[in-house]
Amino acid sequence: MIETLSVNVSGQGLHDITKSVSDLVSSMTSSNDREGLCTLFIQHTSASLLIQENYDPAVCHDLEAWLKRLVPEDEALYTHTQEGPDDMPAHIKSALTAVSLSIPILDSQLALGTWQGIFLWEHRHHRGKRKIVVHLV
Repeated sequence: MIETLSVNVSGQGLHDITKSVSDLVSSMTSSNDREGLCTLFIQHTSASLLIQENYDPAVCHDLEAWLKRLVPEDEALYTHTQEGPDDMPAHIKSALTAVSLSIPILDSQLALGTWQGIFLWEHRHHRGKRKIVVHLV
């Protein structure tokens, strides 16, 4: 089964999508689908996906600060600048992180650990929608 999840983002940063993904997986599974695999794939080159701690917001803050230091928004460094100063850094950040995730399904639920959450990591400053393909096997 394949569905597309549309996620509204309010700008750069980590956006917790765990509940949206869990709800979609629940709606896609039947009583016969107790075990399987959920694959998530983001259809963009300037955003990524991440499984990370979802309990302490400081974790997300620290990750964002670290990546901003690693990949600065400095137009003098890049030749691909026609879409703004955040565009090429967003492509680099996406290349350094993940565009797909695989999560086992056990007892008809995502087999995430106690403190694990699924995040869409928006690397641009724009607000809008991002699309994630959700594939269940």
